[in-house]
Amino acid sequence: MIRRLRRAQFAKQKVEIFKPAIDTRYSDEEVVSHDHNAIPSTPLDSSASILLLSSDIDVVGIDEAQFFDEGLVSVCNELANRGVRVIIAGLDMDYKGLPFGPMPALCAIADDVTKVHAICVKCGSLAYVSHRTVQNDKRVLLGETQEYEPLCRECYMQAIAEEEKAKNEKTTE
Repeated sequence: MIRRLRRAQFAKQKVEIFKPAIDTRYSDEEVVSHDHNAIPSTPLDSSASILLLSSDIDVVGIDEAQFFDEGLVSVCNELANRGVRVIIAGLDMDYKGLPFGPMPALCAIADDVTKVHAICVKCGSLAYVSHRTVQNDKRVLLGETQEYEPLCRECYMQAIAEEEKAKNEKTTE
């Protein structure tokens, strides 16, 4: 996403970048990739604010879209209908492998979808899900490599089975 937004800026297009205010992992006001590339952004609490802050804009970037409210779908539709290019990045599934926030609906209305996969840390295949490695049942838990690991489907199913086995052994003690 950062590369695409930088290209738009280089092409002298008017670009605005937004991210959820709750995402302060690398920076309060920048979108930062895992390899530490960064681009300035505006943190927001609500997707409705995007419409207010994106008049006379050619390209809108939205990072970590899964953390925004469901209103993001209509916001993106309205922007696209105005001729604004909308570039979104986000996880399509949560740590349990379930559809995450507005991402499934955004994928459905998108003109183009590029699904990028991490690499499974166990076997090197394409990752299927970001497996949570810490005990916490909250759906939204901001984290990095200490809290999550990318796993392919097979390694994920094996990890879940091992966790269930360990949980059952604890309850029988």
